[in-house]
Amino acid sequence: MSFSRRNFMIATGVAAASTTVLSACSSGDSKGSGNNKVPSVTGSKAVTIAVGTKTDSVGPAPEVKGAVTGGTLYSLDQFDMDHLDPAQVYVSTEICITAPIMRALTGYKIDDRGGCTLVGDAATDAGTMKDGGKTWSFTLKDGLKWEDGTDVSMDDVQHTFERLFADFVTEGPRYVQQWLVGGDKYKGPYEGKHLDSIEISGKTITFRLTEARSDFNFTLAERAYSLVSKKHDTKQKYDKRPFSCGPYKIGDRKFGKSLTYVRNEHWDAKTDPIRNAYPDKYVFQFGFELVASTDRYIADQGNDQYTMSIFNEVAPERIAQVLTNPQLKKRVLTQVDTVTYYWPINMTRVKDLKVRQAINWAWPHQQLQTIRGGKATSELATTILSPVTPGYTKFDLYGTDKKPGGDPAKAKALLKEAGKLGQKLVIAYQHSDSMVKQAVAIKNALEAAGFKVVNKQVDKSTFYTQIGKIDNGYDLFSAGWSPDWPGGYSVFYPCWDGKNIGDGRSNYAQLNNASVNKAIDAASKIADPEQANKAWGAIDRQIMELAPVVPDYHSIRNWMHGSKVGNVIFDPGNTCVAVCKMYAMK
Repeated sequence: MSFSRRNFMIATGVAAASTTVLSACSSGDSKGSGNNKVPSVTGSKAVTIAVGTKTDSVGPAPEVKGAVTGGTLYSLDQFDMDHLDPAQVYVSTEICITAPIMRALTGYKIDDRGGCTLVGDAATDAGTMKDGGKTWSFTLKDGLKWEDGTDVSMDDVQHTFERLFADFVTEGPRYVQQWLVGGDKYKGPYEGKHLDSIEISGKTITFRLTEARSDFNFTLAERAYSLVSKKHDTKQKYDKRPFSCGPYKIGDRKFGKSLTYVRNEHWDAKTDPIRNAYPDKYVFQFGFELVASTDRYIADQGNDQYTMSIFNEVAPERIAQVLTNPQLKKRVLTQVDTVTYYWPINMTRVKDLKVRQAINWAWPHQQLQTIRGGKATSELATTILSPVTPGYTKFDLYGTDKKPGGDPAKAKALLKEAGKLGQKLVIAYQHSDSMVKQAVAIKNALEAAGFKVVNKQVDKSTFYTQIGKIDNGYDLFSAGWSPDWPGGYSVFYPCWDGKNIGDGRSNYAQLNNASVNKAIDAASKIADPEQANKAWGAIDRQIMELAPVVPDYHSIRNWMHGSKVGNVIFDPGNTCVAVCKMYAMK
């Protein structure tokens, strides 16, 4: 099992000045009804996500039917978090785990039918757009407080966005930094200078952008733009201990072992339309491989009855046992994912097109799917875009549909044409039981095609930091991506535009192709959603013809939990388990 660098957010396009977007939704039963039908990524249904009104942005969050207050919820997961500073957060697990302690100007309000609405979180509404989207304003709510009881101020809000430009912020999205006027020369607030394109008037903050962005309010719902206390900003150290204005705060942290949240007594539910706060405490526990956590869920003993996972899914070895047992399946949240997991090929090290094409032709898709647990866990990928993402166009340049096990003869012929038989490939993958097995299958398939392969295990908690370095020493590495917000722009710009090559950036393949860069820029300016989607589909094919990546699979999630965890549902805005909607049953 892998996890995406960016947790998928919203799976469809948004027109200029549109107030409605679409999100991928499971075609299976997310409540675990016992229906054994495997959901499909292709053809998965979509639900509407609207931009809410000022009234929608008023707290408290809708109550969960039958929920009770008190108790402790636990988790069983593989690894600790690499980052907790919101400016550095861009990994799905970090986005999920920080929901109880961080608030942003906008966010997603979940309803009792599984849908959600973009609303004002710390702001009074989802923002006001002017100049066609080049100017955006948000007004801070009254009554917001930090965990020490002090007010969240406009100085804090301004500081939150200005510190994004600090030199220690090397991870996280770069949208706001690249869009704000003057951002290309600004170095951050620590020398006492403000960025002129961020204007403060009373309790209103106004952003002036270099280009029209009708989706800027969706952008600010990303965890990376959550509020930071200016007084308690410890710069690099903030990554280990952020300050909370949410319903919980960090009570204890044992690095690599556990992270505990306790109540923030200064949080006022009346200001928060998004988060419920039912448990007294969360104890996130790390160091558990998939089989170990799944077996504990199956046994359902002691505190494990009050346990869920934000990352660990049902182990591939236990998929059949769990999903064919109606009683166990009731405790599984199944959800179609908009992510495409793929293996970027380092273009600075593997420069020959035929060699990159050979990697694609040799790829053992079907064997890897079997290791992951079969069709109940994933659908084979041939494209960068997922079938539930607007702009998706079905094509298969490397024979995956006809030969899902790979075509080593075709791959070897390409290597021979290139004069590269025996070329060495250094492959990086996350250190876990499942990934070790997948890495062996990949090594065997590529060596059968004429490569010499060296596999390198990388620690899971720092994996994306390692592969995000320009000089990482790897030829091929596991990764994944989904839209940050509606549309193909937030897939192709961060991951495949040459502007985003650098330490901590998401263009892992280091693709810098003038034609691709030009096409991405042109597509981003198309206002008509239908035409924009066609353009993004064409860019997908254009990139795949250059073979800088091997699309591996589109994921189907299967999260298991204990029998006394109430209301385990999906958060379709942040596309993860809805941590702030759970409760501990009595």
